Amino acid sequence: MSSSPASYRDVFAVREFRWLWLAHVLSVVGDQLARVAITILVYQRTESAGLTALTYALTYVPDVVGGATLAGLADRFPRRRVMVVTDLGRAVLLALMALPSAPLAAQAALLVLVRLFAAPFSSARQAALPDMLAGDRLTLGLGVISITYQGGLVVGFGAGAALVAELGISTALLINAGTFIGSAVVIHFGLSLYRPAPHPTDHVLSQWKTIKAGWAVVASDARLRSLMAIACCSGFYVVPEGLAVPYAAQIGAGTATVGWLLAANPIGTVIGMVILRRISPPRRLVLMGPLAVCSSLVLLPTGWAPSVVITVTLWTASGIFSAHDMVTQATYVQIVPAHRRGQAIGVAIAALRAAQGLAIIVAGMLAQFLPPATIIAFAAVLGTLAAAVATARWRRSASSRAIHPPRDETGEDVAS
Repeated sequence: MSSSPASYRDVFAVREFRWLWLAHVLSVVGDQLARVAITILVYQRTESAGLTALTYALTYVPDVVGGATLAGLADRFPRRRVMVVTDLGRAVLLALMALPSAPLAAQAALLVLVRLFAAPFSSARQAALPDMLAGDRLTLGLGVISITYQGGLVVGFGAGAALVAELGISTALLINAGTFIGSAVVIHFGLSLYRPAPHPTDHVLSQWKTIKAGWAVVASDARLRSLMAIACCSGFYVVPEGLAVPYAAQIGAGTATVGWLLAANPIGTVIGMVILRRISPPRRLVLMGPLAVCSSLVLLPTGWAPSVVITVTLWTASGIFSAHDMVTQATYVQIVPAHRRGQAIGVAIAALRAAQGLAIIVAGMLAQFLPPATIIAFAAVLGTLAAAVATARWRRSASSRAIHPPRDETGEDVAS
């Protein structure tokens, strides 16, 4: 690995990445509109905050199920084809959701299917990136994808509701369908005309065998398990996001403050990724663990329910430290054998979303009995300890990488 950091110019010099990034931009813009539209739709039809929250929670379940069971499609079929087909499938589902006469239960079911399609798409995209970007350009490319998503969150929090109010819910959903069609077109014509399936025999394997093969690769490599554990520590520092509304009420802040609280982490993440880009790749790898620890540790003072300014500063700092995730992702995909990359990424997605969803659910239940600030502080303590343990395990496993190479479903060593 080169000790010199790559630049954004190096990454965007790669034609295929430019098209893949453009497709990502289209999807992020559309998804933000749809997310706000669905939330408003559920509340308008039910006037129930509980059902609105439940609908939001439903978006976590498909990621867990899809990541565990469908991500392997990216290993059985050409990854460009997987992305195009899932994009078109989501466009059709969103068009059906936009029908004014569609029952709320049907729209919720369609929303679950939309999210289910996201798992194989994300796995195929992440698995395809190492074929486009080498060395530190891969790390920076993953960072660009994440920055784009985080930027979409920030803009969405500020402008999503206003746009939905202006355009209407059905129009917002149709726009999202259009962005997926646009993404499919960009990917179809922008990526290489034909890349075969990563492994010539995988298309004849059953889906269950593909799933087992991907899980076996992760289970047999301590490095992958440790990296996945570091990533899952985000479940602890995502707790403030789930408690932003009651926390604002606890410190006596107005509703407008919630937007600042929700935007703090995404803004911090973007800042952190820009800073990490200037650090050499070997140094980034050394800093990955300490940054993961600090992502939770810096939230501890929230337990004293400080002022809005201090709270936003702390939550932004947590986002800055959480930028280590682009290093974690890049290291993970570089270790996984190319022909198992899709399913292995799906395993990580499932674990990550399960950790985040469970954390928010538990935090919400505890908020019925404890002040939000106390819950956030408790999560910060647990997250700090978990990240410290995961970091120690990563260092041990990374130092013995030549002794424990990845293994496939037959138990044989495979090249990493």
